[in-house]
Amino acid sequence: MKKTLLNFFLITLLSLSGKLLAQTYQLSGNPVVTTGWDLVSSAQINGDFIQLTQDVGNQYGAIKLATPINLKYCDKWKVEFDFRIDGNGTTAFGRGDGFTFWYLNNPPTGFTSGGGLGIPANANGLMVGFDIFNNTTEGQMSKVHVLYGTNNTPTGNPNIEYNNTAGSTFHSPDLNPTQPFVGATYKHVEVNGQTNMINPDNWDIIIKIDGTTIVSQTFAPSGGAIGMTTGYFGFSAATGGASARHSIKNAKIFIDKVPILNNTITPFVCVNPATGNGTVDLTTYQNQFVTNPSNYTFTYSTGGTVITNPAAFQYSGPVTINVVVKDPTSTLCDNGDGQIVLNPSPFAADDATLIGCNNDNAGVAIFDLTTANVSSVPGSTLEFFNTMFDLTNNINPIPNPTAYAAAPGKIYVRVTTPQGCTDVAEVTLNHHPVVVVNNNAILRSCFLATNPSMATFNLTVAAVTSQTGTTKTYYPSLTDAINSTNAISNALTYTAPNGVIYVKVTNAQGCYAIAKVTLEVIPPVYSTVLADKTICIEDTTTLDAGPGFNGYKWSTGATTQSITNVGVGIYWVELKTGDCIARQTVKVIPSEQPVVTNIEVSTTTVTINVMGGTPAYKYSLDNVNWQDSNVFNNVSRGDHTIYVKDAYDCDPIVIAFVVPNLVNVITPNGDGVNDIIDYSSLAGKQNLVFSIFDRYGAKIHQGDKANGYKWDGTVGGRKVPTGNYWYSVTWNENNKHNTPYKYSGWIIVKNRD
Repeated sequence: MKKTLLNFFLITLLSLSGKLLAQTYQLSGNPVVTTGWDLVSSAQINGDFIQLTQDVGNQYGAIKLATPINLKYCDKWKVEFDFRIDGNGTTAFGRGDGFTFWYLNNPPTGFTSGGGLGIPANANGLMVGFDIFNNTTEGQMSKVHVLYGTNNTPTGNPNIEYNNTAGSTFHSPDLNPTQPFVGATYKHVEVNGQTNMINPDNWDIIIKIDGTTIVSQTFAPSGGAIGMTTGYFGFSAATGGASARHSIKNAKIFIDKVPILNNTITPFVCVNPATGNGTVDLTTYQNQFVTNPSNYTFTYSTGGTVITNPAAFQYSGPVTINVVVKDPTSTLCDNGDGQIVLNPSPFAADDATLIGCNNDNAGVAIFDLTTANVSSVPGSTLEFFNTMFDLTNNINPIPNPTAYAAAPGKIYVRVTTPQGCTDVAEVTLNHHPVVVVNNNAILRSCFLATNPSMATFNLTVAAVTSQTGTTKTYYPSLTDAINSTNAISNALTYTAPNGVIYVKVTNAQGCYAIAKVTLEVIPPVYSTVLADKTICIEDTTTLDAGPGFNGYKWSTGATTQSITNVGVGIYWVELKTGDCIARQTVKVIPSEQPVVTNIEVSTTTVTINVMGGTPAYKYSLDNVNWQDSNVFNNVSRGDHTIYVKDAYDCDPIVIAFVVPNLVNVITPNGDGVNDIIDYSSLAGKQNLVFSIFDRYGAKIHQGDKANGYKWDGTVGGRKVPTGNYWYSVTWNENNKHNTPYKYSGWIIVKNRD
């Protein structure tokens, strides 16, 4: 059999939409799926296996592919299956006969007698028999027979057991002692074949049963198998006089052609008018046959002759090149279905037009001249010139054809095909209509309350163009707009101070112009007449924001220009100017009340010392009669109240004080009359202290809680000399201000020794 034998085990490669697809045949499932197979005679599906024969004499069964397979380019294949031969056998002959798998160009279609293993007489192809009946001894055995040729021996009753064609057959020893074929357990078979490296018409075949190698040799085709490229794959069994049940399952046939994308390629080619010949690199079409050409090797031939230099194939007229795609890993069969059809025709370059963008009305557009559709021939080279004179004389070619800046006009191109054919085309350069923009757009937006120097702008409403079908992109600088970098992502809510931004306006053709937009922050407008006020805590006042605003809204809920009867507190008013609203805060502050810092009493004269508030102060002992002076004379002994108010004329502060009744003369002689000075009646005052000073100002006694706020005219237990002494009494009144109080005067001490 030819090396294409691989494909008999595998899929037929079907041509669908110009592409070859691959499929592997198998017999599996429960029940076994036999789509694409034909069951012959007694063969039938029985659960997960195919039963070729029952355990009955003179049974015949086969299963074969319904469609023949062309194996011309296959150089490697593999088949696996499981078989079982069991049953009771016959009394006379025991069990028989065995089964075969094969690739035949003339497979059985009905009952076949002869051969013992169900192989038709004179069948041509590859036959692998698993024989359990020795036709010579009529005993049971387990042998493998291989025939790569014609089943025609012996004449009249052909049986591959007896075919010994040199180089085309194999007969194993009896494997019954170690590998018995008969039994209840399935045996697993692997058959591997590949093209012999020395003689490609031969196959190297390895057969294993349950992992043990039984066959490993090279087979040469003989008889009708020589030159055979198409046949059917199948299995068959027959019982004859002896009987057994023959079953197969889990058949898997591994074979794939290299899949190709196209069967036929008809590239444009031309001949050089000067020579009448053309040259083409056939290898450049490899990617039209397969997706990854580097994974494969390619052979080119024409008229049966291999092309030795496909990269520079020369032709002068129509020619068909046959292409064989080979898998160097030998995983896939070669695919020889490819053809390259060359039909030379005259070459003519096509005039073309390019339209570019006159961006920002610069007067020129940037053209990629190489995109001009001047040739449909792949691999053509293009040379561009500003004038036909330059082209004709081959001078001054355009050095930067991929980025050629030009106003509307024409340039010229020389087109050269890979086959050396040339022609000249004219390329017309035009400009798209310019994008018209307004560079005087202004956006004004109200200040932010949290940062009056900033505002939030909706950039999309800027009137930068009246043209429809454009898109706008916003940038913080002109450089960014030109380079399309750092685009503003929040164009609807762009926060910025006074300044400018730039808008790139792009039309449907990708052309653009850049517009400048000025941003103006509308500053807050506040009332110039509304100011903080100071009032008495018990009073109210009027707050007036003044005229000139579009609307007012006070924190009190009022919407008038002014609000009345406003007490001490913090207020705000929202002042509307146009669409902007400024919130202005105003305070109504309570006037600071004066504080009596201390009260000094000297005999009947009372001095009130005051700080704080707003001078001038007013003083009164009865809250009726007021005076500007803080000194009151001839104040009687006892409790009194002082009233003080400042310039705001608020409710006065009220302080209680006392003018003590002090004895001015003591005679500490023990008679019980005027013996001591006693201020214990003031002991309830805070920080009460009274002090005695001599005429030089030295303190000689201090009355406090320890001595009961008394003095008996002695110092250290000794009587002081008769004379005049000064005294002072200080304390803090029991009020919220802890008003300091000082009472001073003189006293005469008369001591008699």
